[in-house]
Amino acid sequence: MTKTTDAPLWLDHLDTPLGRLALVVAGDRLRQVGFTDADGRTQRTLATLEATVGLTPRQNPNGLTAALRAYFAGDVRAIDGLPVDLRGTAFQTSVWRALLDIPCGETTSYGELARRIGRPSAVRAVGLANGANPVGIVVPCHRVIGASGNLTGYGGGLPRKRWLLAHEASQTGAPAQQELVP
Repeated sequence: MTKTTDAPLWLDHLDTPLGRLALVVAGDRLRQVGFTDADGRTQRTLATLEATVGLTPRQNPNGLTAALRAYFAGDVRAIDGLPVDLRGTAFQTSVWRALLDIPCGETTSYGELARRIGRPSAVRAVGLANGANPVGIVVPCHRVIGASGNLTGYGGGLPRKRWLLAHEASQTGAPAQQELVP
């Protein structure tokens, strides 16, 4: 495949308590963040980007890896406001932008998220867009739970989702979620 002339993409990795994260940075913005051992999506995305644009290894591009490292070390606000490069359909990006408005330590339901974007009947589509989020953790798709309060779907797996929610709640002083059963 011919490489395009898109902006250079930098690749870094971060070992976390939940496994290894891959970060792809375009300029000063996160384009991809995902666990490398999850559902295979991150590995496929990295392979596609390498083949079409190219990925250049770089440690801590623009301080973005350090911000995620601080998040996992307990400074859960370290990722607030990190710049992201969201590429998707208009609907997907509206969902992803709404995810950024969910405060750390809190959760919302798919139905409530659909209402927030003005599409109350699009609950399933919101779930699909949530699942296609390219910048996991920073664009906090893990903060979306079922209407009953139970955990539902997460590309990184429900144990990771449970850990992320508990981590954020413990660091923000937010009330503990219910048992958060899958």
